[in-house]
Order: sequence, then structure tokens, then C-alpha cells
Amino acid sequence: MDSNNAILAISLLFSIWCDTCVAQSSNVYNVKEHGALGNGKNDDTKAFQAAWDVSCAVEGNPTILIPKGSYLVGPLFFKGPCKGVMAIDLRGQLLASTNLNAYTKNWVNFQYINGLVISGGGIFNGQGSSAWPYNKCPKKWSCKILPMSLVFSFVKNAKIKNISSVDSKLFHIHIFSSENFDIESVTISAPGDSPNTDGIHVADSTNVTITDATIGTGDDCISIGPGNSNLTISNVHCGPGHGISVGSLGKNSGETDVIGLTVRNCTLNGTTNGLRIKTWQSSPTLLKAAHFTYEDITMNNVFNPIIIDQEYCPYVSCAKKDPSRVQIYDIKFTNVKGTSSSAEAIKFICSSSFPCQGVILNDIDLHYTGDARGNKTTTSTCANVQGKSNENVKPNPCI
Repeated sequence: MDSNNAILAISLLFSIWCDTCVAQSSNVYNVKEHGALGNGKNDDTKAFQAAWDVSCAVEGNPTILIPKGSYLVGPLFFKGPCKGVMAIDLRGQLLASTNLNAYTKNWVNFQYINGLVISGGGIFNGQGSSAWPYNKCPKKWSCKILPMSLVFSFVKNAKIKNISSVDSKLFHIHIFSSENFDIESVTISAPGDSPNTDGIHVADSTNVTITDATIGTGDDCISIGPGNSNLTISNVHCGPGHGISVGSLGKNSGETDVIGLTVRNCTLNGTTNGLRIKTWQSSPTLLKAAHFTYEDITMNNVFNPIIIDQEYCPYVSCAKKDPSRVQIYDIKFTNVKGTSSSAEAIKFICSSSFPCQGVILNDIDLHYTGDARGNKTTTSTCANVQGKSNENVKPNPCI
């Protein structure tokens, strides 16, 4: 077994540790022993930071234990490299500071760590309702970015299991430039009208797996940014929110390709989009989005069940000088069934300069729930797309 696989195997063992095992381990660092009060009022930031700094310097398998209670903490910087495989056993609730002036950027930051497990059934509470009124990004290109809740940067061989994230100020979980990262059995929630509260955002990462998650937010349940490869999403329940999205892509210079995505056995309930790929027009960089497989998906009253939008613009107006320079190809949709809250259940609006290629529809069964006049005609729309469908596609395919 190579070193990476060995670390991952140890991490998997940590994720199922029993309470007794943790209690008996000599490498357990209880935040209360470092001064945390857990009363939801006193600032416990220094105690958490101290527990990390001590445990990160220990060889073996140190565990930071966060007992039941409510811990008010400001920004935390859990930075490696560490000498051992780090584990956080979260049984209580972390409360993010509502003082926006306390943040230089994000709330709980994990950086440069090889071997990390977070589990325990506890909660990260971003207390976002105090900050959402200050978020102007949905309306303005240039805006102040609010803190994300959990940010993993340059992290390898990680497993996040059996935790919850609620009411983030911005994204709940952001994974950046990381690899071999598993997220399993997490619950993420924020009101459907909370701005930019994406559930899980992945960027510039490889070998990321998200399974058995329940996500309901005010933005994408899962968003996949540029620079990703070999992502797998399965058994995710999404809604409310904006669906499972690739993109937006093509907004900034220097972005790189998204290659290899599998989404299977997922259910979307009442979302504004289902399976979405979105790219900007006038892209400064030529890049690719390719080799995507969507299969065994259930849609319940979803407004755009299947959509490729290469004229994406979330603002009142956007630059539209040139077609998108994101090349989309080898995209397969198989066994996608359920109901659409719009008549247009399938929508492919691709770039006139770089048409979508190899788009495949097999065994699609989507039906419009109908309007006030009783119209239930379901349609599909295509522009600049090349592909094919089998004989079992409803609505009638345009490819």
C-alpha cells in the first residue's frame, strides 16, 4: 500500500471511531481543556486554535474532541503540514461570530493538510441571517464577498462524515486545490432565499466524492467550478436551491478544464435548476467541459430539469460581445425522470463559436406539471448542439 492509500485507510478507521475509543486515546485534545467554555456567549476562538496547534505537532493519530455545547468562535486557521493524521470529533455546535469586521476572509480554514477526518454528528452554524442583508453580489459584479463557512485548501486524503452545516454567510463548504476528498452523510441547510449559500463548491481539485448528502440552500446544492477532474456525486437529495451545477465557467482568465464528472441516483425537489452546465459569454480563456455522465436522476417539480446555458448572466446585463469559448462535449443523460415546473424541460443553448458536441439523451421522461390554463405540453429547445437521442425520450428531443 502506498503512503497516500495508507493515510486514507487510517482516515476511514477514524471516521467510525466509537466514543469509548476516543475517550481512551491518549492523543485526544479536548477543547475544554484548552479553555473553551461552550456556553454560546464567550469567545472560544483561542481555545480551538490552541488545541489545533498542539495536536498538529503530535505524531500518530491525534483527535480534537469538541464535546456537546455551543462554541462561539471567530475565524479559525487550522494549518498544516501536521505530523499525524488529524481527526476532529465534533459533537457540539460551532457558532460563527456575527461580527463581520472579525473576518479577513473565511470562517473555518483548513490548509496544507495530508490526512484529515471530521466527524461526530455536530454542527457548524454560520449564523448567516445577520450577514445576508449585506450581500450585494447577486445584483452587482463588483461586491464585497462574505465569509464562507468551511474552506479546505491544498488538503489531501480527507473524509468529512456525519456533520451538518447550517446558515452559512456565503458557501457552506468550499474545496480548493485538493485531492482524494470524500464527503459522506452530511446535511447542509439554509433558507431558499439566502443569497449565494452554495452547499458544496469544488474548484481546481481531483478525485472528490460526495455521497448520501441532504442539501437545501439558496443557491446551488453542489457547484463545480473550473479546474476539476474525476468528480463523483451520488445519492444526493437537493432542494430547495439551484440544483447541481457545473460552472459558471469562462468568467475569469486562467481558468482550466473540467474533465470527468459522474452524477447518479440523485433527487431534486422544487429547485430552480436540475442538472445544469453554465458558461459566460465573451470568455477570456478557451477551456473544455467534457466527459460528464448523469444517470438515474429524479426530478420533482424542477423548473429547468436539464439545461446547458452558454449565455449565462446572473445580473441585469452582462457583456455579450462574443460567444462563449467553453467547449462542451461528451455529455450523457440517462434515465432522468419526473416533473418540470416549466414547459421547457430540456434546454440546450450552446455557443455558436464552439457548439456542444456529443450530447446524448437516453431514457428521459419529463412532464410539465401545467399552467393555470391547464396546458401541460412539454418541450425541448436546442441551439448550436450536436448529439443524439434514443427512441425513449420525452419531451420530443431536439437532437
